[in-house]
Amino acid sequence: MGEALNKFVEEARHLSETFDSHTVFSIGGWDISQYTLYMFFILALVLMVVLIGGRKLQLVPKNKFLNTVEYGYDFVNTSIGQDVIGEGFKKHIPFLCTLFFFILIANVVGLIPGAKATTGTISITWALAAVSFVYFNFYGLKTLGVFGYIKSLVPSGVPGPMVPVIWVLEFFSMVIRVLTLAVRLYGNMLAGHMVLAVFSLATTVFLQQAVFSMDFVTALPAVAWFVLLVLMYAMECLVAFLQAYVFTILSASYIGMAVHPH
Repeated sequence: MGEALNKFVEEARHLSETFDSHTVFSIGGWDISQYTLYMFFILALVLMVVLIGGRKLQLVPKNKFLNTVEYGYDFVNTSIGQDVIGEGFKKHIPFLCTLFFFILIANVVGLIPGAKATTGTISITWALAAVSFVYFNFYGLKTLGVFGYIKSLVPSGVPGPMVPVIWVLEFFSMVIRVLTLAVRLYGNMLAGHMVLAVFSLATTVFLQQAVFSMDFVTALPAVAWFVLLVLMYAMECLVAFLQAYVFTILSASYIGMAVHPH
C-alpha cells in the first residue's frame, strides 16, 4: 500500500498541469487552445438544440428531447425571467435562455471523462460575465437614459449628504459584478473537476497496484476511492445545473435592477 500511496502523491503533484490551457493550433497569429475548441463545439451543440427544438415544436410534445428543451425554456421563462425581472421580461428571455443552455451544456460536456470543462477556465467565464455585464448596462441605459441610469444607482430616500457616498459604493458594486460572476462560475467548476481528478487518479493508482501485486489490502482503498468518485460525480451533475441556474438568475437580477430602479 505504501508504494501505491507514494505513486499517487507523485502523480498528484502534476495533476494541475492537466487543466492548463495549451495551444492546439494557430490561425493568423490567433492561438487556438483546447478550451476554445470545446467552446465552439458547445456553441454548435447549443445551436443544434435550439434549431431542432424550434423546427419540431408541437402543441403537446411527445418526444423526450423536445420535452426537455421545452421544460428548460419554460423554467427560464417563468422561474427566472418572470419572477426575477418582472414587467417587460419577455424581451430578455432569448438572452437568458442562451446563457442557461450554453453554461449547462458546457458543464455537462465537461463531466464526460476525457473532455475539458470550458467553464473551468477563467477566460471563458470572464467572456460570459462580460457579455452579461454589457447586456444589463446597455438595457439600463436604453430604458432610463444616461442621466436616469446614473441617478438610479442611488436608492430613493437616501439623505442628500449621503448621496455621493452611496453612489460610489453602488457604482463599485455594479462594476464588480463582472468579477463575481466570472470567479464564482470558474471557481466552482474548477474545484469540482480537480476533486474528480484526484479521486479518479487515486482509484486508478491503487487499483493498478492491487492488480499487479495481487494485494487484497491495497484493493480496499481503491474501492473506497471509487465510491467517493461516484458520489462526487453525482454531486457534480447537480452542480452543473446549479451553476448554470445561479449565473442566469444573477444576470436576470442585474437586468431587473438596471431597468427597474429601486
